[in-house]
Amino acid sequence: MSIIEVKNLVKTYKIIEKEEGMLGYIKNLIKPKHKEFEAVKGINFKIKEGELVGYIGENGAVFGQKTQLWWDLPVIESFRLIKKMYKIPENEYRKNLKKFTELLDLEELLEKQVKNLSLGQKMRCEIAATFLHNPKIVYLDEPTIGLDVLVKENIRKFIKDINKEKNTTVILTTHDLKDIEDVCDRIILLDNGQIIYDGEKQKFKDTYGKYIIAEFITANKKEKAENNLAVNNIEILEETENKLKIKFSHEETTIINLMNEISKICDIEDIHMKEAELEDILKEIYKGVHTDVKNNVDLGKNAI
Repeated sequence: MSIIEVKNLVKTYKIIEKEEGMLGYIKNLIKPKHKEFEAVKGINFKIKEGELVGYIGENGAVFGQKTQLWWDLPVIESFRLIKKMYKIPENEYRKNLKKFTELLDLEELLEKQVKNLSLGQKMRCEIAATFLHNPKIVYLDEPTIGLDVLVKENIRKFIKDINKEKNTTVILTTHDLKDIEDVCDRIILLDNGQIIYDGEKQKFKDTYGKYIIAEFITANKKEKAENNLAVNNIEILEETENKLKIKFSHEETTIINLMNEISKICDIEDIHMKEAELEDILKEIYKGVHTDVKNNVDLGKNAI
């Protein structure tokens, strides 16, 4: 059952057409000219209860976080105010507070004023405040921005655990695509105000992330690889005396073929391989590499 349904959503902004120079500045000041910018062009989607959805646009998300914590109060007092605002039953409040304090390591923060918390500490408390009243739907905007790796991992795990336990629907927008990579099962990808993919994250990666990056540690190089590898459809990303980094599609060739060819011009001492990550694929889409995505707005829907 759908818990969110969006039909023909449109968002238009008025922006000032600025003219250059002092004369243009004066004109804009006295009688500014406006033009309309259509940011969202009639998009449609549905989200089922309990889904973890990453919402991605070319420029990432908007910095729109609004704090739920009172600046001059200790964290625990903010939590108590939230309890009263949402009329959370006492036993449910205590249960959630205990669990969130353990999962997000809040014990030493509860009596501190919010204004005295570091960014990472504040964000952990914000996440706890967000889920304290057992919401059915949560919109998260940049939940890990500016945080260190360990705190990011803890927050991502917390979101997944709460989703699994309480079937909370989560919509996540972020510049840090590792958030979406680690948390979300589905992505909605926008370009130029239109949805160009809506479907399973893994299917998206399988379809558009067909390339692999292989890094060869080499020795005794006889010739440069650039003009001496008899393998089609590969891209040499980096070549030094002792390293060769190659991007290739596993549909076009195999690592064995590459090794055979490379061993003709040098000795291979080690290999490191990495499949394409979500961030890499999206960069290519927005650069226009995957034109099949950009030219077919319904491709993601049809693929699922």
